Amino acid sequence: MVTKASVQQRYWEDVREGDELPGYDLFLSETKVAEQVSGSQDFYAVHHDRDFARAGGHKDIFFNTGFTRAALSRLLTDFAGVDGWVRRLSYEMRKMNRPGDTLRLRGNVTRVYRDSGGAGLVDIDLWVDNDHEGIATPATATVELPARGS
Repeated sequence: MVTKASVQQRYWEDVREGDELPGYDLFLSETKVAEQVSGSQDFYAVHHDRDFARAGGHKDIFFNTGFTRAALSRLLTDFAGVDGWVRRLSYEMRKMNRPGDTLRLRGNVTRVYRDSGGAGLVDIDLWVDNDHEGIATPATATVELPARGS
């Protein structure tokens, strides 16, 4: 079980523009297809029926928007820690993520600042890329990080 004590917290004072987020890789197996369809309850056939997807002009079935949003959110929450907060996430679904792809989720800090209320904010460029499409989903986000001693 993950507990607050088992997660190292990142603090606003320790983050610098240009820092790379500790990314992660995710292999999209056939099992992941079943998990994504059943977990999201998105039974639109383009996400699980190859014949249907190909008849619609797609190369193959592909993972849905919610799955991609969750993968990006994991990258941000892993970075922010349990006392951090994802304030904003914006992304563009430009290319498909398909079974057999390995997703690489990465990010870079672009701005470190305080808002008018004094909260410590970090702007981030992040993305999902895969083996066949390159960058499939570019994104931007803002996270709020706690200050040391708060």
